[in-house]
This record gives sequence, structure tokens and C-alpha cells, in this order.
Amino acid sequence: MSDDNLKGQLTPPLRPVDHIRGAPTASYVVIEYADFQCPQSGKAYATIKSLHSRLGDRFCFVFRHFPQPLQYPQSKKAAETAEAAAAQGKFWEMHDLLFEQQEAMTDGDLINYAHQLGLNVEQVLQDLSTHVHEARIQADIESAYGYGVEQAPTFFIGIRHQGTEDLEAIVLKMLQGSS
Repeated sequence: MSDDNLKGQLTPPLRPVDHIRGAPTASYVVIEYADFQCPQSGKAYATIKSLHSRLGDRFCFVFRHFPQPLQYPQSKKAAETAEAAAAQGKFWEMHDLLFEQQEAMTDGDLINYAHQLGLNVEQVLQDLSTHVHEARIQADIESAYGYGVEQAPTFFIGIRHQGTEDLEAIVLKMLQGSS
């Protein structure tokens, strides 16, 4: 599928490499392209957390990386740290910690977070020094560009609803509830 065709789609399809919180078959699926160091992405984190709390099993959240290192110098390293945590089964714990500690993103802070989460810090350091997760992050960035994303955060909100009955009311209710 060409990039032009991708830009016409309302919601990107889920990929096997996606970080998914909730069931992909949930009524409400939100895909976010975000930057761990971006203040607007930090605000969005609070909104997503609230939506997840209110909608429970009806809500699915998909996180994709979109670091903006020219604006936020540690954003790419934070993304690599999150992927190093993912390799040890703790992506979501690192995701949450990075957004909750957005003001502290030095190299030392990132390693401290790995230690706090009980990760193998030596492995995290090795992953960061060899940029082993760079291709994974770049795949998210390329996907973002393919869908016309220009800045973080950018959301794709898909509503799983069969038929057209009450569709407008459901969409309006969801949009009102998330504002």
C-alpha cells in the first residue's frame, strides 16, 4: 500500500509489534503516536489513563513511538529505554514511569528507572549503547509518516460498531467523554 493510500485510512491497522493495553476487539481503540519527553504527550497520558479507567474492558490503547529529538533531546533515548524495558517484559511499567517523571530524563534518570523497575540494568545499558531497538522505533516513525502524522501526540480513534444504527450518537458520546 502506498503512503498516499495510507493517509486516506482513518485508523491504522494493528501490527504484531504494537504495544497494546486492552483487547484489540474492544469497542474503543485508540492509537497514539507520542514522545515521552513532549509535554503535550504527557497531558495526553493523563487523558488516556482516565479513559481507560472509565471505559475498562471496552477500551484498548495502542502506543507507538514518535520521538522528536530536535525539540526534545532525550526523546529518542527515552523511546529506546522503553523498548529495552519491553524486551524484559516491562514496557507498560516503563511507559507509565517515563510519563509520570517527564521532567527527569537525563541518561542517569533513565537508568535509575530501569533499576526501579527491577530490570537487568546491564542489559538495558548494552541495548542503549548498541541501539538494538532503533529499528523498532524507526518502524513506528515511518508508520506515522505514512499516516500523515507530523507531531506528537497524534491519535487515531477507531470505534468498533456494527451497522449504522446510533453510530453518530456513539461517536459524539465518545468524543464528548474524552474532552
